[in-house]
Amino acid sequence: MTGVGLGTIAREWGRIGCIGFGGPPAHISLLRDLCVTRRKWLDEEEFEHGIAATNLLPGPASTQLAILCAWKLRGTAGALVGGFCFIVPGLVVILALAALFLAADPPAWVTGAAAGAGAAVPAVALHAAWGLVPGSWKRVVDRAARVRWVAYLVAGAVAAAVTGPWLVLVLLVAGLVEVSVHAPSSRRAWPVVVALPATGGGLLGVAWVAAKVGALSYGGGFVIIPLMQRDAVHTYGWMTDAQFLNAVALGQITPGPVVQTVAVVGFAAAGLVGGVLASVVAFAPSFAFVIFGGPRLERLRDNRKAQAFLTGAGAAAVGAIGGSTLPLALSLHEPWQFAVLAGAVAWLLVLRRGVVSALLTAGAVGALISLL
Repeated sequence: MTGVGLGTIAREWGRIGCIGFGGPPAHISLLRDLCVTRRKWLDEEEFEHGIAATNLLPGPASTQLAILCAWKLRGTAGALVGGFCFIVPGLVVILALAALFLAADPPAWVTGAAAGAGAAVPAVALHAAWGLVPGSWKRVVDRAARVRWVAYLVAGAVAAAVTGPWLVLVLLVAGLVEVSVHAPSSRRAWPVVVALPATGGGLLGVAWVAAKVGALSYGGGFVIIPLMQRDAVHTYGWMTDAQFLNAVALGQITPGPVVQTVAVVGFAAAGLVGGVLASVVAFAPSFAFVIFGGPRLERLRDNRKAQAFLTGAGAAAVGAIGGSTLPLALSLHEPWQFAVLAGAVAWLLVLRRGVVSALLTAGAVGALISLL
């Protein structure tokens, strides 16, 4: 531990939480600049090890990296302060926007902006999946592994596009198959699948959905989007498909991880209390992984079983993110939204421009159409 003051951690991590637009790449870049380049609290190798370790954990990897870096500086207190200050700015913004976008009678331009930004969300999901393919493919070492990788990818895509609740089971099975191949002598504990929805609604339902988001989002927040959509729209009826697309868009254009989408879902279900509860429950596993597992995280990246599990589950997660494009696209209703979607695909995959600019442009187009 370097003994960095908690006030310093609060200020610096809060600053990143305020300006961290652009998702994990932006968060990692800002943390690297702070901890390695400017303040030299961590060396480059230590920081890279942190990235590798948090990528092996379920949940929002960049948030876990922020918590881990603060933990390295001041232990548990640093992790709690740094993580809180990193998360809260985006949470405040997204809850304020949720109140505006989910109002009973929002202005026409707000409705139009939401519809426009929502129309671009399937393109964002496709872009996220495409960006993850190279890293997942690098884990493939032989012909048999390539066959399994393709099978995991397809299974994840089908689960996300069609089956919904079985997505988590697909992720777990893919990971466990790889563990059995690469570490056959290890004891295998088959985890309990918590993909099925809770029987109760209200705050209990919010907590259940948020727990799945925080504990099971292998490959980043987008992998849990299909399951979250099924729970929020079809199981509990808290939101319409269009409102859910708005929630995902808000999770992208605000600072912080896409997992913040669950705060909008919680707000739709139970107001401000539901939004805060959803965020607390969703991020609790990230704090627990670092605070209670911190001393072991350094060894996690060299653990054969962990690496094997990520190889399988990671490939299925990439497929799931790509497969989520279908139900998200089917949530669109207006003809002009499909034109916006096509434009967003071109913007992200052909022109290779940024996600935030795509969503903001799509929102502006929707607002203009609503005013005309």
